[in-house]
Amino acid sequence: MDDEPRDEPDDDLRDMLQQFLSGNGDIDPAKLASAAGLPNDPEMVAQLISQLQNALQSSGEGVNWGLALEQATGLAQRSSVVSLPAERSQLEQAFHVASLWLAEATQISELTAAPRLISRTEWVTLTMPIWTQLAEPVAGSIADALTGVIQEQAGDDLEGMMANAGQLMRNVGGTLFAMQLGQVVGQLASEVVSGGDIGIPLLGSTDENQAAMIPQNVAAFGAGLDIPIDQVQLYLAVRELAHARLFRHAKWLRLQLMSAITEFAHGIRIDTDRLEELAGDLDPSNPEELRAALTSGALIPPKSDEQLAALARLETQLALVEGWVDVVTAEATSRLPKSSAIAETVRRRRASGGPAESAFATLVGLELRPRRLREAAAMWQKITDAVGADARDALWQHPDVVPTADDVTDPTALLARLTAGTPQLDDVDQAIEDLLNDDSSERPHES
Repeated sequence: MDDEPRDEPDDDLRDMLQQFLSGNGDIDPAKLASAAGLPNDPEMVAQLISQLQNALQSSGEGVNWGLALEQATGLAQRSSVVSLPAERSQLEQAFHVASLWLAEATQISELTAAPRLISRTEWVTLTMPIWTQLAEPVAGSIADALTGVIQEQAGDDLEGMMANAGQLMRNVGGTLFAMQLGQVVGQLASEVVSGGDIGIPLLGSTDENQAAMIPQNVAAFGAGLDIPIDQVQLYLAVRELAHARLFRHAKWLRLQLMSAITEFAHGIRIDTDRLEELAGDLDPSNPEELRAALTSGALIPPKSDEQLAALARLETQLALVEGWVDVVTAEATSRLPKSSAIAETVRRRRASGGPAESAFATLVGLELRPRRLREAAAMWQKITDAVGADARDALWQHPDVVPTADDVTDPTALLARLTAGTPQLDDVDQAIEDLLNDDSSERPHES
């Protein structure tokens, strides 16, 4: 009988992967870094290899979201520049004026905390909890599908080994996914100009994170326009304050938006047939194929009927929010000679999205687009013209009285109801609404 100790099969697999990661395998580490969406930078390649080696030793479950934050923060830091005191002073003054102008366009109350000027790195730190919340269902689906494919292809004889191999692959795959998400969020940090730029309240629900702008990105946005920078700063400040005020006023709105996103995300499934084909055809020396499959969305099958319904609700909600913000901002910035030109630039930018926003959409299968923005803005303008700003803003007091997708398509019936009388909540709903909107405590002004 052979008394020599025998390695467990999963130890053999781990040793094989570690040999590859030490540079003795067939795959070029630089190509693997490219597959993870990282630049061909020796420092980044070394970091990837280190993280994958750690993943092989990890016994934990799930994706290492701390790694995503580390990646995004590192990328944001490399592209950040310190804003000049004069630039910050101009933006602070812009927020002050914006608050005064906004008070003339809406009676929705001021914020409870002063707006902030933040760096790209700070934006990453503040928003990463939301990005990981959106990406987690997809990461889990990919890990489950990959493990299932491995086990199905192994057969009964290798079932024990493949169970352990599945855990190793979950850890490695989770590491690659986290690094890709970090790259996307790090790139987004160079594209967005404010906390509400994507349409959802990324900065969270705490008082100190209600409104913010990124001076470096505001300057970059204005540099591409033939418009005085002070007008750009004022317009963007008004828009950010309007967005933040709305979410503070309609306290149910953030939860409703995030619930719609979560409902959509949990319906995401991975195309295991496509994954099996990819596994069978994958050239080990060319991991770029795997990256292309992930970043093109090829592993995410067409949306189900339930997902399409959830996406339609989400797009309507985003359009209602941004359409209202557009109308209120237009009224508040009517003194700016170039406000219409800036508004059109913002609308086109939201309609197309930047490279990083598109990369996020393909990575997780979700686009945060207000596709009916112009229709929604036209509806809000008709309401304003018909019944005034106060009655318009009263539609945000409860989800039951917010305009619907049908109202966006044809606001005739809604306008008829509004001109006949202000929509009323029943006594119980009104009592709850009054309690939620109690502003009796002292609060600092936005300026």
